[in-house]
Amino acid sequence: KKLSSEFQKQSETLEKKIYNLSNKEFNIGSPKQLGEILFLDLGIKGGKKTKSGTYSTDAGILENLSSNGHKIAKLVLEWRELTKLRSTYTESLVDQVAASTKRVHTSYASATTITGRLSSNDPNLQNIPIRTEKGRQIRHAFVAEPGCTLLSLDYSQIELRLLAHIADIEALKQAFHEGQDIHALTASEIFGVRTQNLDPAMRRKAKAINFGIIYGISAFGLSRQLGISNEESTAYMKAYFERYPGIQEYMDRTKQFCREHGYVETLFGRHVHVPGIHERNAARRNFSERAAINAPIQGTAADILKRAMIRIPKALEQNKLSGKAKMLVTVHDELLFEVEENVVDQTSKVVKNVMESASFPTLHLSVPLTIDIGIGNSWGDAH
Repeated sequence: KKLSSEFQKQSETLEKKIYNLSNKEFNIGSPKQLGEILFLDLGIKGGKKTKSGTYSTDAGILENLSSNGHKIAKLVLEWRELTKLRSTYTESLVDQVAASTKRVHTSYASATTITGRLSSNDPNLQNIPIRTEKGRQIRHAFVAEPGCTLLSLDYSQIELRLLAHIADIEALKQAFHEGQDIHALTASEIFGVRTQNLDPAMRRKAKAINFGIIYGISAFGLSRQLGISNEESTAYMKAYFERYPGIQEYMDRTKQFCREHGYVETLFGRHVHVPGIHERNAARRNFSERAAINAPIQGTAADILKRAMIRIPKALEQNKLSGKAKMLVTVHDELLFEVEENVVDQTSKVVKNVMESASFPTLHLSVPLTIDIGIGNSWGDAH
C-alpha cells in the first residue's frame, strides 16, 4: 500500500512533465493520442503507422526515440512502468491474499510456453522487473514468516553454458571450467584487448551480444539495444561469429533441421514445435527462426530445472529437512525457498547439490553447472 501511494505520486509528477513537454494535457495511456502528440504535434521523426492508421507507440519505438534524445519518450516509458507496477502488483496483490493462509499464492502452468518453462499466473510473479529499482522495491514486500528466512538458488548463466556445450565452443567451455568472467573473455576476443585492459563499456557490449545470440538477435536489434549504429553492431556480430564459428554453425544447423521436421529438440530429446518456420511473411518467419535457435537452449535449461524440482523434496526428506524448508517460487532459472533460520546452511548445500547434478544420469554436460545463492528476510534481499 505504501509503494502504491509512492508510485501514484511519482506518476502524477511524470504526467506534469509530459504535459509541459507536449504543451497540452492528453490521455498518456492512449496509444492513439500519444502517437498524435509525438509525431504530429511535436513533429518528431521516425513515426510508423499501424494497419489501423494510427502511429505505433510500442516500447521499441519509444526506446529508440529516447536513445535519440527525446526526453518525452523517456518520461512516457517511466510512466508506463509505474502504472503497470501499480495495476499489476501494488494495487492487485493486496486483493489476492488468501483468507485461509494470509499469503499470496501463484499458480504454475507447465505446458503454456514453447520452451517448456513453467509460467506463473494469478498473480504472475515472474514478471516483476528485477533490473529496475522500482521492480526490486516490490520484491522487498515478499517476506519470510517469523523464524524463517528466504533462500534463493539460481543457475548461473545456464543458457550460455548450454550454448557452449551444444555448439562445442572450446574457448567458452574452458572459461566456464576455470570460472572466468565470460563477458570479459568475449569482449577480449571481439575487440582484441587483454581482459585486464577492458573498459566497462566493452564488457557491456559483449554481454549484450552473448545473451542476444541465445535469442537469435539481429544486428538491428543489437544496435537498438546498445544505442549504436547498424554498421557498428554488424561489425560486432561479424567479429563474434569469426571468433566462435561453432555458434553460427549451430544456428544454421538448427534452422535447417527445423525447416525439415517442423520442430527442434532439447538435449533430453523433448520436441519443441515451431509451426511458423515456413511462414511466407518474412518478419514472422524470422521470429520463428529465432525461436528455433533459442528453444534447444532455453528448453534444456527448463528440463534441468524441472528435474531438480522433482528431486528436491526427496533430498530434503533424506536430510531430515522436510517441513523445515519449503520450495515456494520458481522464476526461470531460480528457485526460492522459505527455510527455518537454523537450517539455512544445510538446506542450501542439499539443494545446490541437487541442482548442479540435475542433468545426470541422462545428460553429461561438457561444462559445469554452478549455482548463485542469496539469503535474506525479503525476496529483494535474497536475490
